Amino acid sequence: MSEQVVIAGGSGLIGSALIDYLEAQGFGVRRLVRRVPLHEGEVQWQPGERLDPEILEGSRAVVSLNGASIAKLPWTAQYRKQILRSRVDSTRTLVEALSQLRDDPPAFISGSAVGFYGNAPGRILTESSLPGNTFLARVCVRWEQEARKARGSRTVLLRTASVIDRAALLKPLIPLTRMGVAGPLGKGTQIWPWISLEDEVRAIVHTIHHEIEGPVNLNGPVAASANDIGRSLARHLRRPFWLPVPSWMLLTVLGKLAAQSLLLSDANVQPTVLNATGFTFTHSTVEAAITSALV
Repeated sequence: MSEQVVIAGGSGLIGSALIDYLEAQGFGVRRLVRRVPLHEGEVQWQPGERLDPEILEGSRAVVSLNGASIAKLPWTAQYRKQILRSRVDSTRTLVEALSQLRDDPPAFISGSAVGFYGNAPGRILTESSLPGNTFLARVCVRWEQEARKARGSRTVLLRTASVIDRAALLKPLIPLTRMGVAGPLGKGTQIWPWISLEDEVRAIVHTIHHEIEGPVNLNGPVAASANDIGRSLARHLRRPFWLPVPSWMLLTVLGKLAAQSLLLSDANVQPTVLNATGFTFTHSTVEAAITSALV
């Protein structure tokens, strides 16, 4: 009988790719879904309400990837509450169910983000670094605090970087680049943590197989600036990279909280735990990740 992994938030980009990878590796996957289940591998749940702990019992790991999209703009006061609540409520529900399991509870692999570190120009950031003070940093702190309440389970906090994929970080950049209007965003020298989708999924599975606990930075090993990413994409699409977008314009169009947390944030994050536990990146540079994403 194959080992089982329970996944909450499996309909998104990362969750869908993770399910495919796990099944290809011979794992059984049980998905927690909020709609009516379509087959026996799905179980309906509602974040914020009680979850029967028997649903999680006997699993190798429970992976939580829930959360309202931070790419949806504008971040109104109401939507900021949804960004936080969608992460905290789902995590709390899983933690409460896990904490009721007495015998050999599964590992809890809980989502988080490199946004935890906020804006930290000029610093090298590892898993032991302190949190920042941006909106997303405060969300990540609350998110991780909830996950750490899981009693008895080995808990991993997945501090995920921006995923290099057509459906993620590259989605808004590709059409602008094709139109020939790409260029530096703000100064453009700010470091953007990144990871390929393939390595993101492989790294999550790595944390299941290894006795890793606490925060794990899921980001590529070679730092890249916003300009590095933009220029690499422009080269692949054979388009210019020349039109700067000043910081004040990003602050005006996106809103201060979103611009500071996303495009203008500078965070040189290092995958210290992954490196120390023998993880090997398939795409070690952002150029390689973009090449793979555009194939």
